[in-house]
Amino acid sequence: MANRYWCGECSFKTPWRGEPEGLRLQIKHYAEKHPGTPPGGQVETRRRSSGKRNGYLLLAAVVLVLLTVVAACPH
Repeated sequence: MANRYWCGECSFKTPWRGEPEGLRLQIKHYAEKHPGTPPGGQVETRRRSSGKRNGYLLLAAVVLVLLTVVAACPH
């Protein structure tokens, strides 16, 4: 699972990172751009949806096998 931290003071947002790295980047941003302001804003969470990718991969494999079988059959 990856998080993206949005600044509550400006339009800055961190890249998608794990929680410790994203939080560190947000704190660094606040220290540099908004000194004296406690970090705030939103946290956006992205869950990897590998099921859809695996489904397409499986479909492509089935099509490839069927094409191989059809090509190997005598006409």
